[in-house]
Amino acid sequence: MFVEIITPDRKVFSAEASVVTLPGVNGSFQILNDHAALVSTLKKGLLTADKESFEIEGGVVEVLNNKVLILAEGVN
Repeated sequence: MFVEIITPDRKVFSAEASVVTLPGVNGSFQILNDHAALVSTLKKGLLTADKESFEIEGGVVEVLNNKVLILAEGVN
């Protein structure tokens, strides 16, 4: 699936990944290939896409048709 991480000022990450782990407000969760459509809020925490890791400041994720779009408030 295609993963993009975008902040208000730049595109942080854009690549194919087989698994994405996200810090949801009710606990972390994973997105795999062919996941059902989803929109969820994210809290501050660790986001991983395969072997890449990012510390995000919270945000929103949208999953649709094997595309994962993460709109992060900030990435450290």
